[in-house]
Amino acid sequence: MSRFWSPVVQTLTPYVPGEQPQMQRLVKLNTNESPYGPSPKALAAIEQQTNDDLRLYPDPEGLALKKAIADLHGLDPRQVFLGNGSDEVLAHVFLGLLKHQAPVLFPDITYSFYPVYCKLFGIEYKNIPLGAEFEIETANYPSQNGGIIFPNPNAPTGRAISRQEIETLLANNQDSVVVIDEAYVDYGTESCIPLLRGVSCPENLLVVHTLSKSRALAGLRVGFAVGHPSLIEGLERVKNSFNSYPLGRLAQAGAIAAIEDQAHLETSCAKVMQTRIRLVRELNSLGFDTLPSSANFIFTRHPKYAGEKLYQALRERGIIVRHFKIARIEAFLRITVGTDEQSNGLLKALQEILASH
Repeated sequence: MSRFWSPVVQTLTPYVPGEQPQMQRLVKLNTNESPYGPSPKALAAIEQQTNDDLRLYPDPEGLALKKAIADLHGLDPRQVFLGNGSDEVLAHVFLGLLKHQAPVLFPDITYSFYPVYCKLFGIEYKNIPLGAEFEIETANYPSQNGGIIFPNPNAPTGRAISRQEIETLLANNQDSVVVIDEAYVDYGTESCIPLLRGVSCPENLLVVHTLSKSRALAGLRVGFAVGHPSLIEGLERVKNSFNSYPLGRLAQAGAIAAIEDQAHLETSCAKVMQTRIRLVRELNSLGFDTLPSSANFIFTRHPKYAGEKLYQALRERGIIVRHFKIARIEAFLRITVGTDEQSNGLLKALQEILASH
């Protein structure tokens, strides 16, 4: 601990991202990256931008990318906010929209960056317990709060709730912002973005997306939020007080091409969802208990084997999954849905591990 640290730094417990190991012949199923590459059109667009113009600053507003996102979703570009990955977008959201006298609410089991942001920015928060089957129960969120945020589908459980449930939550929570983090929405969940179209756009709904998952551009770090223009204006004020140029030329060019290539998105997501169905079925045949998933990962446990031991046994065989030493879920493994070949390797390894015990 350095004596030069600010007091807040001494109290922080930073977010721990999924491991990026350097092992050879590794089956990497721990960070929910797409098993399929990005749109070829995105790669071509990035290549076209690798020229002498890189000496120039990028468009600080990202107007062309905002327009591409708005056109895709039937919105006005003034409803779009851009950031260096959805994590940066969320950081601005916590500081700009969720820091109030009342506590911000989010599930007790959810994306572990949320409490990190609260502690970083000095925001009071309250955890709302998930249900008995690890589902988000919106009826348990009181109307007196400084904001509500959760992923849909949730992470790390993969469980989703309907858009209708979120509409009801909005109707019962009109005095603070409701943030829906849709990082995994393209794998079978109803998006809330249609609620933001036209004159009926609610003033207190913000939806956050990333291009790191379904669009396979985790290496570019591109995220965005969409909502009422008044919410976006607040986020722009925070962004321009922090970093006026969050997205470089390559990131903007690749993101525009990826957003416009819906066919590639739909094809790759369909492959993942098909593999997910098969993977769950095969795991169940091995005695695993797997939660319903609407994401590109599954959350599963075996009644006879500790989650940490299974995690270690898989790691010894060159297969990396995610294990959380957290109450209620320490028996579970979060496993990214990879290719069919990767899934076959995972299933074979689990069969060997179970047989050896």
